[in-house]
Amino acid sequence: MTTAATTELRARAEQHLRALVGREDVTLYDDQWAAIEALVEARRRALVVQRTGWGKSAVYFVATLLLREQGAGPTVIISPLLALMRNQIAAAERAGIRAVTINSTNMEQWEETHAAIHRGEVDVLLVSPERLNNPGFRDEVLPRLAATCGLLVIDEAHCISDWGHDFRPDYRRIRTLLAELPDGIPVLATTATANQRVTDDVAEQLGADGTVLVLRGSLDRESLRLGVVRLKTAEQRLAWLSDHLAEQPGSGIVYCLTVAATQEVADYLRSRGHDVAAYSGQTEQTERLALEQQLIDGEVKALVATSALGMGFDASLGFVVNLGAPDSPVAYYQQVGRAGRGTNLGPDGAPVVLLPATEDRDIWAYFASLAFPREELVRETLAALADAGRPLSTPALEARVDLSRARMETMLKVLDVDGAVRRVKGGWESTGQEWTYDAERYRRVAEAREREQQAVLDYLGTDRCRMAFLREQLDDPDLAADPDWRCGRCDNCGGLDLASVVSEESVAAAAERIARPGVVIEPRKLWPTGLDAIGVGLSGRIRQPAEPGRAIARLTDLGHGPTLRQLFRAEPAPDAVPEHLARAMVTVLGDWRPAVDGIVVTESVTRPGLLEDLADGLSRYLHRPVLGRWVVRDPSVPPGRGATNSAQRVAAVNRRCALDVDDRVRGARVLLVDDVVVTGWSLTLAAAALHDAGAEAVLPVTLAVSG
Repeated sequence: MTTAATTELRARAEQHLRALVGREDVTLYDDQWAAIEALVEARRRALVVQRTGWGKSAVYFVATLLLREQGAGPTVIISPLLALMRNQIAAAERAGIRAVTINSTNMEQWEETHAAIHRGEVDVLLVSPERLNNPGFRDEVLPRLAATCGLLVIDEAHCISDWGHDFRPDYRRIRTLLAELPDGIPVLATTATANQRVTDDVAEQLGADGTVLVLRGSLDRESLRLGVVRLKTAEQRLAWLSDHLAEQPGSGIVYCLTVAATQEVADYLRSRGHDVAAYSGQTEQTERLALEQQLIDGEVKALVATSALGMGFDASLGFVVNLGAPDSPVAYYQQVGRAGRGTNLGPDGAPVVLLPATEDRDIWAYFASLAFPREELVRETLAALADAGRPLSTPALEARVDLSRARMETMLKVLDVDGAVRRVKGGWESTGQEWTYDAERYRRVAEAREREQQAVLDYLGTDRCRMAFLREQLDDPDLAADPDWRCGRCDNCGGLDLASVVSEESVAAAAERIARPGVVIEPRKLWPTGLDAIGVGLSGRIRQPAEPGRAIARLTDLGHGPTLRQLFRAEPAPDAVPEHLARAMVTVLGDWRPAVDGIVVTESVTRPGLLEDLADGLSRYLHRPVLGRWVVRDPSVPPGRGATNSAQRVAAVNRRCALDVDDRVRGARVLLVDDVVVTGWSLTLAAAALHDAGAEAVLPVTLAVSG
């Protein structure tokens, strides 16, 4: 029953909403008010699953203002991306909310921020999830925030769940924070991308007693027009972009699956006169900020980006094109949600185009290989920490366990939340607590990922309404109530007519661009840390590194990448370099013009004929002799041993291989030949051995680079 106090509270809430959005004609949606009422009046916990652009941030900003008027402490928002933090602070300031942030880019401001919080001068504190696992923040700052905050907000809450498409182990720390909150502090979790399984999982973590208010709305995006264009070759897909990018309304995003592709596609589009720029997680922070603002301001036609420009990026964009399909419908829904959020798009809305490629599945398989490690590797890590009896840094652990740094960090964060390890100053330490490997859960998560990948393939070929397909994948309750619903806007509903014709000129230009071989092999400059712990006497700066080398292409490249992947997958391994790759190598050498006196070839157990043929061909073309080999002296060490971990790889190659060359190496400039660069450590150790043997310089050359 509505009371006078509730009516007055809603009226006050809508005053704040109008100040927030800068318009006098807006009112709260029913679900917005239901969430605000639950947080402010009942001090409950709520989960809001609503489409991008619905107004989830309005819920927590309005609730913040109402709670602050009642004397509550500041709101703490756990937010995953800096782009989102910047946008949210700007929105908060419009409504008179004093908002600050603590993240990795403003460490010099932390002390003053903490002081302002204590003085009551801060209404909203935005915190990155990584801060939750920082020892100083976790032990010194977080307990005070938990005791004094007026509202806790978890944005992009699907990250809590390992069923979610973007699970982040740092978010698992939130479960501990929730358990430590005093009674009566409301909690709001928000996301736009959660199916029923993820929704149930997050709601359970918010409150195991089942009292969480869950508000799920329609996930239809009325401003989006979805379509798929299926073209056979990478050249045709690039040509489609070149021919049709200018037709897209406003500014937008061209999503790619790999960092290498963003550079390659952006370079091609710029050569065709399009104003675009590449953007990825490897883009320097200052440049990322500038590129984001240029996109928001319409100063570029598009950013060619990885998913690093995704969750939390708040802008009104006219289109999204995906060059390659994400590995789940949920991830795709989130990416396309960057478009169509403004009111200035006109009646036609924002076109969203997917250009799938056959190699998408190879990329999915690669990212799937980075999942939680096998039990024996987890046990090795726990044993290494227990045996050390002191904190070990991640590099020190790399020397003991064959895992890449990224997978090691992710695993340790999960183990930290599970209570088996603890992050402290100086690294990680064992807690001695018993830990159970939940193999059944990891298996079910992997199976769920496989089903999601199949759903993406089904989306490409469906003749159903595409928006209905995506809504069904996200378990949209409104669609369940109206299963015959159709959007009327997608290509299958007749609302979007996408041309699949591309000009011969654009195809030829694309073919020329991506067929031009040549990738620089950057030399390693430093030995991995921790080698002394495993009996390898190498440390610090590499005294005489290799020169920058060359490869035909990366395995992920659009041009020669598919051919090289097929070559290295072939069973049995080929005994000769295919003619078109031999021609590509000649082109690379013609551009590079390496001045060398002789050739040294690495010995291969898996592809011996291929490497011998490559070395012989280079010898004939350059008129230089083969001076020796980097031979396998200990075949008991497997060829790929340690490939995911620098210290382990150096140790393995150091045991496995040795140099066998003649005296002509002394004083010579040597071309060092291998088939593929995976970690670069085999070439690095071979180059070091050649320098020790008297070589003046070492120039690596390979067919491919794996990255």
